[in-house]
Amino acid sequence: MRILIIEDEKELADGLEAILSRENYSVDVVGDGVSGLDYILSKMYDLVVLDIMLPEMNGIEVLQAARKEGIDTPIILLTARSQLRDKIEGLDSGADDYITKPFDSEELLARIRARTRTSGSSSSDELSFGDVTLSKHRQELKCGTRSVKLGHKEFQLMECLIINSSRIMPKDTLITKVWGPLDDTEYNNLEVYVSFLRKKLRFVKASVQIVTTKNVGYSLEVCENG
Repeated sequence: MRILIIEDEKELADGLEAILSRENYSVDVVGDGVSGLDYILSKMYDLVVLDIMLPEMNGIEVLQAARKEGIDTPIILLTARSQLRDKIEGLDSGADDYITKPFDSEELLARIRARTRTSGSSSSDELSFGDVTLSKHRQELKCGTRSVKLGHKEFQLMECLIINSSRIMPKDTLITKVWGPLDDTEYNNLEVYVSFLRKKLRFVKASVQIVTTKNVGYSLEVCENG
């Protein structure tokens, strides 16, 4: 598996390269946004670790440009900024994940595994609930003739909700299944992704809705009146 690191702090970039190389990943490192975008557009990488604060072109601009060009490679943002608005900006721009400096190397490796693993739990390519169908291969949500692509984490969250559609999924369980064991600050990320999925369900005009049970979690329901 080939990973691209776009990071201008040489000591950190060298450390990341060493960590990933020990895990038998093939790693390339680049130190500015313009060069980083060129590397991403080569479509040679299975995952990108992208710093936000970069010279020449910042990480958000790189991310937006890559997504505009149709690049669907998983991208993990790496930054020293931890405010929720920065996270939301990155996620809105198409990031698959977000990790704040300083971080533990095992956490980063777990996030990389989560972003690149393939699901082998079912032989079927599709999952269905109500009037929506989730395509595993295309990471696409469909309702009738309308469809929309999902980001990797959006897909994992929707998959988890459909598989467990007969019950309310606790927030802790969803976070563990989609993000892995993380600290309490990640609750905001879950809420952001639920919001993304709700917008996409409305876009495809599904009767399926994500329902919040206060202080418990989320579940799927079919609302006959939309």
